[in-house]
Amino acid sequence: MGYLFLALAIVGEVVATSFLKVTSGPDARWWHYGIVVAGYGFAFTMLAQSLGKGVPLGIAYAVWAGVGVVLVALISWLVFKEPLTLVQLGGIVLVIGGVTMLELGGRHEAAA
Repeated sequence: MGYLFLALAIVGEVVATSFLKVTSGPDARWWHYGIVVAGYGFAFTMLAQSLGKGVPLGIAYAVWAGVGVVLVALISWLVFKEPLTLVQLGGIVLVIGGVTMLELGGRHEAAA
């Protein structure tokens, strides 16, 4: 259950961060700012729930940050048409590898 809350935290953070880009443009609407605030509030609430269900802090934060970075980079490329270079793709691979190593090396008894 802790990892479900962590997944919800990631979704909230990615939505909020993506809407930061929308709020910086000329077509920003008042409700875009509400999505940013609500998204981050939701993300931190779900992250706290995840920790409360036993997901270790180091693992939760690494997964939250790493998956968030990768998803935001992909959304930036797909939705906002920002460039994604080979060096950046290499960085994404390294982030995924690092988060995977942290996850595989962590103890999971408390999260069950």
